[in-house]
Amino acid sequence: MKITAGKIKGYGGIDVTYTRLSQGDNAEGIAILLPGLGYTVQAPLLHYSTGIYLEKGFDVLHVNYQYTGADYETFSVEEVDDVLKYDVNNIIDRVLQDHAYPHIHIVAKSFGTLALGHEAARESMKDAKLIWLTPLLKEDEIFQAMLDSKQEGLCIIGDEDRHYDEGRFNELKTNKRLELHLIKGVNHSLEHDFNVLDSISTHKEIMSIIKAFSEA
Repeated sequence: MKITAGKIKGYGGIDVTYTRLSQGDNAEGIAILLPGLGYTVQAPLLHYSTGIYLEKGFDVLHVNYQYTGADYETFSVEEVDDVLKYDVNNIIDRVLQDHAYPHIHIVAKSFGTLALGHEAARESMKDAKLIWLTPLLKEDEIFQAMLDSKQEGLCIIGDEDRHYDEGRFNELKTNKRLELHLIKGVNHSLEHDFNVLDSISTHKEIMSIIKAFSEA
């Protein structure tokens, strides 16, 4: 496996980095991972998702944005949302411009689901498979993107997540392309507070769900 680090000039000329884990010329597809603000690609859900896709023969793209540093301290919340979508869009275009993958899967966690909703509306992503991990359901833009998405999708969220909304979750059931999983007793990290063994067991269950979805 070849690991390539890259960067682009993102919004406002600020560097944004990415890492591409490449299987070579015969990759089955590419999985694009969009982390949360404080939940990086090294955190369990995305670390193990990376492993699932590498085992499947996919390349993996880690988009390593960080919007908490000094470069962004003057940005409003709304501006950071726009920066995220701009940066993700440009990194994906950069990576895909020299390689046509037969399959594209996008895995997004929390804040990253805002960019996922934006990508889902692109014509080039109409056949992608989308995984929404702990989406920010109370944000109108994300909820509407999930409701309107035409791609095969998977949503996993906990009922103790502060971003969970029961009414909106139930409304998402009208989108027959979206597979929904509500995990009981877990927080925004899909973990049981201060209960390590239960959290590990739940993560194993979640990885089984993701693996099955990726292979369907």
